[in-house]
Amino acid sequence: MESKDLHVHLSTRRGSPRELPPPSKCAMSKTTACFDGAECDSGLACQSQLATAVTSQGDPTAGKGSGTPKIQSQANAIKLPPLQSLVQANQCRQSNSISISLPASPSGITIGEAIKVVFGDKAGSAAIDEELNPPSDSSSSNSRPAKPGKFHSRSIPAGSSYGKAAAMGKANGPLADHQRMPRSYSSRDKRFDSFKTWSGKLERQLSNFRGKPQEPDVEANDSDISMEAEAVPAVDRYFDALEGPELDTLKASEVSALPEDKKWPFLLRFPISAFGMCLGVSSQAILWKTLATAPSMSFLHVSLTVNFVLWCISLALMSTVSLMYSLKIIFYFETVRREYYHPVRINFFFAPWIACLFLVLGVPPSVAENLHPALWYALMAPIFCLELKIYGQWMSGGQRRLSKVANPSNHLSIVGNFVGALLGASMGLKEGPIFFFAVGLAHYIVLFVTLYQRLPTNETLPRDLHPVFFLFVAAPSVACMAWAKICGDFNYGAKMAYFIALFLYVSLAVRINFFRGFRFSLAWWAYTFPMTGASIATINYSMKVTNVVTQILAVGLSGISTFTVTALLVCTIIHAFVLHDLFPNDVSIAITRKRSKFTKKLTQLRFASSDMKDIEASISGNTPQP
Repeated sequence: MESKDLHVHLSTRRGSPRELPPPSKCAMSKTTACFDGAECDSGLACQSQLATAVTSQGDPTAGKGSGTPKIQSQANAIKLPPLQSLVQANQCRQSNSISISLPASPSGITIGEAIKVVFGDKAGSAAIDEELNPPSDSSSSNSRPAKPGKFHSRSIPAGSSYGKAAAMGKANGPLADHQRMPRSYSSRDKRFDSFKTWSGKLERQLSNFRGKPQEPDVEANDSDISMEAEAVPAVDRYFDALEGPELDTLKASEVSALPEDKKWPFLLRFPISAFGMCLGVSSQAILWKTLATAPSMSFLHVSLTVNFVLWCISLALMSTVSLMYSLKIIFYFETVRREYYHPVRINFFFAPWIACLFLVLGVPPSVAENLHPALWYALMAPIFCLELKIYGQWMSGGQRRLSKVANPSNHLSIVGNFVGALLGASMGLKEGPIFFFAVGLAHYIVLFVTLYQRLPTNETLPRDLHPVFFLFVAAPSVACMAWAKICGDFNYGAKMAYFIALFLYVSLAVRINFFRGFRFSLAWWAYTFPMTGASIATINYSMKVTNVVTQILAVGLSGISTFTVTALLVCTIIHAFVLHDLFPNDVSIAITRKRSKFTKKLTQLRFASSDMKDIEASISGNTPQP
């Protein structure tokens, strides 16, 4: 009967494996290894072979001797080269099993008999243990003649990385080799690459230049997500996928383009609204400078040292935030593009330049008395360019017309005109400040009416109040000071703007209970400078109309604004160093360009389930009770 090749896998049965005796050295070629010791076609010649004689438990002398031992039981001799010799040939590719040729004759090994191949943890050796049915008598087992079996050689292909490592003595076994995979083959989340400036191409080029090539992005799912992330969503998509007064919360029916179960890189989580901190602190520097220099506030005896300290803090904070966001522009420019097309975030692109204007207005007298007018032109040029873009979209219509994207954050794009007019008039300029004041006044009236109407197409305003509503106070409070500086007197026009700001401030303050229960956001810093602006305007008004009421009002509003900024500072420190959630994952820039099919089906299922619940409730209500 012809012998058949049986493939014996690693098995776990009772009994302890017995290790093989050490083999003699073999002379092997570079290509294949032969199991039966014969010279193969590839040129492998084994000088000595390993013969494992598996005998019954009653013969202790089995397997010993100089020659090939005789098999005293049903088992046949299994000829197997040592694992070290195979490993040294750099040939081994299969680490989970070893092919062994066994005869299939009735006198051979039965199915119930098991062969164990155990890999050692340290030496990489192989031990073969064969369990046989225990014979009834040891003498009867010795009297049985053993039939020699035929064995077929199996070749092991060359080129294995495991064989090379084991030949150098650096391999512990096949499983250990699997765990020590190269770093380039390790799994890496590539979903952030589409938000990088070069989409990960520069990283791969630098790795190739260093001699550490990285595997290309071949995963289909990642490529689909990257295509969705690279395209900037339309403005309608922002309204469909996000919610909240700042459009910073992903709806439950939407799926983010970035992983939500892990923390994103810091630059991806650093928003443009971080410049709101600069607005809040730098406006405080202006407030305390006005308190120290205003004649009507001389009874407070405020020192200019407070102004100097706050100005230095504002300058350091502005430098730090600007550096971080500049790095974001360099490495994650696609994210900056998404923030620019965000209907709310686009207004915060005015914040860096407004903060710079505040720094110039609040500069301590000990640092500089008079600044060159060229500084004003340098700061107003980017504001003018942004206004051409945004105001043109408001007027020309389309997806970003004012009636569709109007929200209280649009006041940031208006207030820059009045702050620029105030600084220009302080430097002695005439035409430039009047130009920006007129542009700001025209668009403020249009924005004010649009927000008051709350058109049906406008879905960004929440029903309840939010700190974003304090931006209503910013424009008129700064406009009254700018007009007073342009005219040289706090006249009727300045007083009209001031009274509008004071009325809006009081109307919001009496409804302070509606501000409870909102999640802390870094953008709240941008809503503190309108309160500071109202305090500074009140101080200027008290210099024109000096009495106890105006002085108490000025001190009270200044105290409220200072307390608010201090409270926000404490909250910011707690969220940054205690809760570690000051910069959460910015899901507002991770929406997909189109609504996924899964999201549509999920929405349909939710509507269907709600309809079924209504039907069941109506049926149960109509069913008569027994």
